[in-house]
Amino acid sequence: MEIESFSFGAIRIDGVTYDDDVVIDGGMVNKRDKKPSRKFRHEYGHTPVSLDEQIPWNCSRLVIGTGVDGKLPVRPEVRIQAESRNVELLIVPTAHAIEKIQQGPAGRTNAILHITC
Repeated sequence: MEIESFSFGAIRIDGVTYDDDVVIDGGMVNKRDKKPSRKFRHEYGHTPVSLDEQIPWNCSRLVIGTGVDGKLPVRPEVRIQAESRNVELLIVPTAHAIEKIQQGPAGRTNAILHITC
């Protein structure tokens, strides 16, 4: 899997451009389904990552890209769940997350990437 480019509102992976947040799970790329986390939006002013979403836990490292400016919130229980699963959790702005994904062990890193703010 190759992340070819990233800019505000778009990410290009393996020749396909996505204009939505994405989840990378075992090398497969899918649109992030934020709907289950929308009920927490009022607490954060933004739809956070929560355990109500399909989190790609089948990995040794989960990278959450928090957007261009790092504004995507991550609910505390996600951090707790990662620790209980012995999954290394990196929460960083998306550009930095992409660097970490590309540097990481192939096939052992999954990700949630926010592509706007």
